Formats: sequence, structure tokens, C-alpha cells
Amino acid sequence: SFISGTALKSLLTVSECPPLGLESLKVKDNQLRASSYKRRGLGPHRGRLNIQSGVDDGDIYDGGWCAQYRDKMQWLEVDALRLTRFIGVILQGRSSIWSWNVVHTYKVQFSNDSLVWKPCMNGTEEAVFEGNQDTETPVLALFSTSTVARYIRINPQTWYQNGTQGDICLRAEVLGCTLPDPNNIYAWQTQPTESKDKLDFRHHNYKEMRKLMKSVNEACPDITRIYSIGKSYTGLKLYVMEISDNPGKHELGEPEFRYVAGMHGNEVLGRELLLNLMQYMCQEYKQGDQRIVHLVTETRIHLLPSMNPDGYEMAFKKGSELAGWGFGRYSYEGIDMNHNFADLNSGMWSAIELATDQSKLINHYFPIPEQYTSEEAFVASETRAVINWMQNIPFVLSANLHGGELVVVYPFDMTRDWAPHEHTPTADESFFRWLATVYASTNQVMSNPDRRPCHNKDFIRYNNIINGAAWHNVPGSMNDFSYLHTNCFEVTVELSCDKFPHASELPIEWENNRESLLVYMEQVHRGIKGVVRDKDTEAGIADAIIKVDDIDHHIRSVTDGDYWRLLNPGEYQVTVSAEGYFPSSRTCQVMYDHYPTICDFRLTKMPKQRLKDILARGGKLPKDLQLRRLKPGKF
Repeated sequence: SFISGTALKSLLTVSECPPLGLESLKVKDNQLRASSYKRRGLGPHRGRLNIQSGVDDGDIYDGGWCAQYRDKMQWLEVDALRLTRFIGVILQGRSSIWSWNVVHTYKVQFSNDSLVWKPCMNGTEEAVFEGNQDTETPVLALFSTSTVARYIRINPQTWYQNGTQGDICLRAEVLGCTLPDPNNIYAWQTQPTESKDKLDFRHHNYKEMRKLMKSVNEACPDITRIYSIGKSYTGLKLYVMEISDNPGKHELGEPEFRYVAGMHGNEVLGRELLLNLMQYMCQEYKQGDQRIVHLVTETRIHLLPSMNPDGYEMAFKKGSELAGWGFGRYSYEGIDMNHNFADLNSGMWSAIELATDQSKLINHYFPIPEQYTSEEAFVASETRAVINWMQNIPFVLSANLHGGELVVVYPFDMTRDWAPHEHTPTADESFFRWLATVYASTNQVMSNPDRRPCHNKDFIRYNNIINGAAWHNVPGSMNDFSYLHTNCFEVTVELSCDKFPHASELPIEWENNRESLLVYMEQVHRGIKGVVRDKDTEAGIADAIIKVDDIDHHIRSVTDGDYWRLLNPGEYQVTVSAEGYFPSSRTCQVMYDHYPTICDFRLTKMPKQRLKDILARGGKLPKDLQLRRLKPGKF
């Protein structure tokens, strides 16, 4: 009547019926009922696979359904709304820091009207299925024969007793195929829309990902290039797809953009969305879609679909519903990469507190502490590879794609005094809020005012955006590191309540995110850009500091003297300085256009620097410098 753990994976992959959607929230709260429940926070609507409780027991966001009574008459009921061929159930214990509640065995009943119930049988006996031994591992039971019905009940028989205090608590998913409704001749109107885009909607393991990327490169060789930025602990390459009209080189004035997915290996939707995005951009570019053509010709785009391929392979082998909440999250060595970047925040805040002269403080390009770069430092090879990548390419804008929630998170991610959570803004708070809003407001699920919260926080109240540190303290995050060590602004996008959506959900998820992914990339063209040049030679000046009045965060020009400063519309006083040059200031106006304001700067060398350069070249001194040289005290 129940299936052993070893057979789970193969059976789930061959089982043709997908989950009904308790975890993905496709099944609505009003489709879940129970015989009884202890309190609202443990009601039937919380009995969803992988739902996460808040820190405290007793609030409205608890980690499962718990019956009020402790007897064998308790049940959790799911209304599939239509006749459905049920093939199995996945069970999990209660999510809680403080309580341990699991169901060890259970029965299942079916009904067409919720009044008359018939039991799930195993031959001539009522089937008893094996539940959980721990609270986190999902356990699958496939029925010996599938049953067509509208309603299904999970009926616990034995559970962890904890003396006499053990409650009946569970989280569940139901597997079943919805049958076509013979009475509904307009079925096409009620079905959730699939995607019209012809993309490869399935989960891709490492080999399949590599194959897909190769096929995109072959289809669009003129605008794509595949390169690797390093290897994972087990030796899997970290592949990047570059999309640009001149792949392989930085073009003067063209901003560089990146998407990073799969930092947590079990949060898989970002990986699939980036694979979808590269296919989509290739197809649309070839068809002359002007929006895509403009993006490709004006931007150099880099897509890293899998930062943690080792973790992904582990989760992929378990499968969509059985990976649980944490399996595959970490690197092969057990490192959480989103806490693994150098903590530059602490050094910055300490310097501010100790400074006697605020003008001597740095506010950008913070150096990486020496102990972090040593061989002994517990830094994942994947993290080191991404840091090198960030240092080698002058990225302007980025997003880090995660899963398990629906919210866009902007820096800082770390609280100033190690508080568990506290709003901790950067100097670019208003622009980061804009970036987060751009993604959240165009995402079809986030922007739905009627959606229910995923787990234990209602982000709809915050318009689906939040300062990272206001949510929870994350020292060593990629977002904070990117902002403090490079020119690049980065946010985290939590893409879905379900970390590992079933393959059948992928077309809808692409529809939910396509516009957001495109419009977010377009924000790299907001603000000011220009080239900083030497007034005499017209050569670009690298490492010039671009300072915007009233924003305490500078950026720098790159190798050829070009720079990009992301800014909201408004008028700004901008000052550029470089070693050996007189600083130069001008007013730059940012409009509401979809392209940046050009603000070029020509800097005049200080006489001492000019003299050094000419003498070094063995050149002849111009008149003004000869006269200056004769006058004492001029240099």
C-alpha cells in the first residue's frame, strides 16, 4: 500500500499526473477543509507542502494543518473542483522551530459530493500509507490503482505521541490529472493560459542546460557567446551566455548587465527563466522585434543560469516535489553562497563611527579584506569565480534570482548593528526602490492584489518590495558586495512561493516573469552616462571618480574612460576627479526617457602631471610649462 523510498524518484518521474498545486497556491484556500483545527494559524489552508512557519508558534502563519482533536477521525480535505484522476499523496510534518509533529501512517478517502466517501483500497483491504519519520522530508505514496473523484481526504491513523501531547499535524501535496469537463464547451476560456512562446519548458540538468545553451548559440551565432567563469567544487563549469551585437568585447558607452540564477541550487525557477530568456531573445531578434533588437544592440547582457550547479544536481535527482525545502540549497561543501561574499559593510560602518574627518572616508570600491582572499578562507570556489567575474567586467546593473517567496529585495541586506531585522538603506535608496518596483509591478503574480501570502510574511502590504535588512539580516550577501566593491547595483528577486515548481508550471511562470525580466534589463539605460577624457590627448581616463552631489556613493570610469551612473529623473550636480587632473563639475539633467542623458567630461591635467608625462615621453616642453619651470615655487 505504500512505496519504499528507493522507488520514489523513478515513480514520480514516470507518474504522468502533476501536483494539484497545494504548494504552488494553484489550489486556493477555499478548496481546503478539515475535520477540526487548533487555531487559525494551523487551519487547513496551512496544510500545504513546504509551507514555512514564522519564528513564533501561535501566530496566523504557522507551519501546517493541526487538528484540534487527537483521534483517528481527523481529516484534511482537498476539493479539486473537477473530476480528477488521483494517483498519490505527498506528506510532510509540521514546520516549526519549537514543536515536533509528524503523522506516521494515514488512510485516504474519495468522494464526488463530499457526503459519501469511499476508502482507497489495497486489494480487499483499506490501504494504510506510510507517512513521516521527520518533519522535513517529503514522503510520496502512490495508490495501487488511480481513482477518479472530485474530493480527496487524508485521514491520519498514527502520529508522534510526545507522551499525550502529540498533535495531528501535516503538510501535503496531492497528485492528480484533471479530467476534461464534458458540460463545459468553453473549456478554453477557463483553462490557465499556456505560453504562446515556443520555448523548451522543462527542467534541465547540467548536461541538458549545456546542450540548450549550445543550440541557442548555434541559432544566433552573431549575437551570442558562451563562456565559463570557473568551476564548481565537483568540477562543473559555471557557464554564461553573453547576448550582444558584438559578443566578446566591451563597446565604448555600452552598459553591461547580468542576471545570476541558482545561487541556491534548489531554487530552480530562475535557472529555467534565464534559459527561456536566451531562447526568446534569439528568436525575437531574428524576427526583428524592435524592443529586443534595441536591447541587444545597446546593451551587453550576461546570463549565468546556474551559480551552484552541484546543489542543483542534488535537488534535480530528488525531483520537484521530493527535494523538500533545503535539499540542494548549499554548495557541495555545505556553503550558503548568499552569506559567502566578503562582508564590506562592517568595515564601512566601523570607519564611519571612528572617523574624526568624515571627508576622508571612502564610500565606494571598498577593498576585500586580506583574510578573505587567503587560501584558507572558507570561500566557495563558485563565490570566488563570481567575484573575479564582477571585477573583470564593468557591470552596471544586475539581479540575483532566488525562489521560495514573492518579493523583490534591495540592499542593504545586512543590518548595521547585527539586529535580526532593521531597515538599512544605501545612499541610493530611492533608485533601488525604483528598480525593485519595476520588477514587482510588472510581475503578473506579485502585482495581483488578490494573491495570498506565500509563507509567513505579507509582502503585498509593502507593494512586494522590501529592504533586505528590514526582512532579515544577511551578512556577506552578493547584493551588498556588488554595491560596495563595484559600480554595479543589484537586487534579489524571489520568484515563486514554490522553490522547485513542477515542470507543468514553467510555461505560466515564464508568462508571469517575461515582461519583468525585459523591463528590468532596460533600466540599465536610466540615469547619466558619458566618457571622461584627457582634454589635450582625447584619451579616455580610467578610474576617474564620478560624484553626484547629495548622494554619498561614488562610482568610477572604466578602462576606456566610459561610465554609467544610475539615477532617477531630476537635476544633478556631477563632479569628476582623477589623479593628476583638475576636477570638473557640470549639471546633468535626467529625463523620463528610456535612454540616458549623455554627460561627457574633459579633464585638464595638473601642470606637474603634464610635465611628468612629457618628460617620460622624451617630448619637447611647451612654452607655458617652460615659463612655469623657470619661476620658483610653481610646482
